[in-house]
Amino acid sequence: MDFSFTEEQSMLRDTVASYLADNYTFEQRRAVIGKEPGWNPAVWKAFAEELGILGAPFSEELGGLGGGPIENMVVMEELGKALVVEPYLGTVVIGGGFLKHSGSPQAADLIGEIIAGTATFAFAYAEPQGRYNIADLTTTAKKDGDGWVLNGQKAVVIGAPWASHLIVTARVSGAQRDAQGINAFIVPKAAAGVSTRDYPTVDGARASEVTLENVRVGADAILGQEGAGLPLIEKVLDEAIAATCAEACGVLRRLHEGTLEYTKQRKQFGQPISSFQVLQHRMVDMFIQLEQSISMTYMATIKLADDAERSKAVSAAKVQIGKACKFVGQNAIQLHGGMGMTDEMAIGHYFKRATMIESAFGNTDHHLARYEFLSLGQAA
Repeated sequence: MDFSFTEEQSMLRDTVASYLADNYTFEQRRAVIGKEPGWNPAVWKAFAEELGILGAPFSEELGGLGGGPIENMVVMEELGKALVVEPYLGTVVIGGGFLKHSGSPQAADLIGEIIAGTATFAFAYAEPQGRYNIADLTTTAKKDGDGWVLNGQKAVVIGAPWASHLIVTARVSGAQRDAQGINAFIVPKAAAGVSTRDYPTVDGARASEVTLENVRVGADAILGQEGAGLPLIEKVLDEAIAATCAEACGVLRRLHEGTLEYTKQRKQFGQPISSFQVLQHRMVDMFIQLEQSISMTYMATIKLADDAERSKAVSAAKVQIGKACKFVGQNAIQLHGGMGMTDEMAIGHYFKRATMIESAFGNTDHHLARYEFLSLGQAA
């Protein structure tokens, strides 16, 4: 399998890396997340106008760069290296994914706003009782004339404090856990009846508990065929998981590099601890986990175009990423000692992000079970 990048993809990576190195240092990020609003709109504007990366996965007809999932992967890996909190995943990968795959009448206009940096999205899909079952929904959408009325509550909606629009999953028919009768809806965050309780997350991002009380949206708000939206939701979620795996590769690389550098500087018994063979073995094990994660992520991203293999490849990658985040993150902290978890040291922030990624869109156990079902359960 060919994992080499085109010249354009390599240029995209270099462009993002160069900008972040100059404008998104650890201290700059730490200052931004420590005060309201918790992100830097100027950076988002630069992503749109200076770098143009918000159009990376969209066709040229829509005003984008003509890329796709691989371009998202390239960008997300660089964002992971810098611990970027700005909502590329929620807006470009998830919001943009729903718009371009659904054929929504709003797609062209909203994708144009995403590319211009004027529209930001958050994905409101999780509910307290649902665990990782995206079909377990108590949020409802009822027809009201030509439009819809939404009622329900969504938990831990990452990026919602900064969003102009929400993508909300809701049940239009059927019982609470039925696979049929589900759709996603575009809901302006400023719509009457939408309320949020905002809070910071442990990794420096922001999230909200979202309540919808008789929220009215138009007929064009529904994404996909009425009552048959689950395949679309699963497709976009798989793309989001693959992009999150790419971000994790950037995080893991910095955890490994930071720990390797520290062990060369930290001395014990008159010599750097990197000279101790047992720690050399530990660093090699961390590197192996990183390289396996990169390869699995690349494979999953390539498989996104294959509907028959997509979900299995994505879950396999997420299992590897989950294991690597735990192994590399915990070893990085152990080798740094207690100081590794202080707010002043970058390594602790990378560890926190790695910990959050392990449980994002389903933890390691969930995706191991999903992989098993997709491989064996369906055949049985």
